[in-house]
Amino acid sequence: MLSIKTLSDTFVGECWISVSCCLLLACLYVGSLYVWKGSLPRDHPNTIKRRFTSVLCVSAVAPLVVLAWTHSMKLRPSPPLWALLGIRLEGFVPAAVLPLTLTMVLFLGPLTQLAVESPRGLFHDVKAGLNCQSWSKQVKDLKWLRNHVVAPLTEEFVFRACIIPMLVPCTGPTSAIFISPLFFGVAHFHHIIEQLRFGQDTVFDILICAAFQFTYTSVFGVYTAFIFIRTGHLVGPVLCHSFCNRMGFPAIGSVLEHPQKSLILLFYQLGVLLFFILLFPFTDPTFYGMSPVCSLLLTPRSACT
Repeated sequence: MLSIKTLSDTFVGECWISVSCCLLLACLYVGSLYVWKGSLPRDHPNTIKRRFTSVLCVSAVAPLVVLAWTHSMKLRPSPPLWALLGIRLEGFVPAAVLPLTLTMVLFLGPLTQLAVESPRGLFHDVKAGLNCQSWSKQVKDLKWLRNHVVAPLTEEFVFRACIIPMLVPCTGPTSAIFISPLFFGVAHFHHIIEQLRFGQDTVFDILICAAFQFTYTSVFGVYTAFIFIRTGHLVGPVLCHSFCNRMGFPAIGSVLEHPQKSLILLFYQLGVLLFFILLFPFTDPTFYGMSPVCSLLLTPRSACT
């Protein structure tokens, strides 16, 4: 087994291999969505089922790409492959709880708005989350399953757990946090194809929407990449992704016209402030054990400590 020093030194002139593997995974993920013939919309049950099959197959292949990457570099990372991909037991409970709590703090404003506008609706959501029968109904809903389970799980696994370990030794953890989401953001441009196919909006509106979605998903990707590197776990990014899909983008425009906008805006600001105050304490690696990704580095970096 090669030493960590040899591992880091080897990567200096071999970044093109890492980037090529990352591009391959991004292309496989998006390309798999279009291997099926037909012209049904994305929300049609048949389309959803086929795409479930596609992304799950890509998720099964992705670890093999990471494994091939290590062999192409003639390297054998010190942590086991699954630990490197964020699948491990050490620190699992805090990795599931703390990042999700941090994300809920960030959404304190939207949660307050939801509570003010529909307290019964919020109570119903909480009650449904604790009800086994409600969960069984949700699991049978293909759109819910796609948005809250399959998409978060497969996207975070491919674009975070598999891509980041290949970038970190080449770029360093901080740069990887900002570079890896670009693969994730660009991957969402495939929605343009469907919108143009079904003529849902004008070309200009579709492009504006795509640019906004790219920005939003890239910023979100920076956040979940940060969580993945700091915690060394996949579960945190997956749960945060699922929660954000449930909440959607904050409806700030409607807040400005709300009769209780002062109260809601206060909680929006409070949520953002608390988020930045708690960001590093809640992702402190001491809660989770040494991040396997960080063990690929020659020397500790700020994102890993």
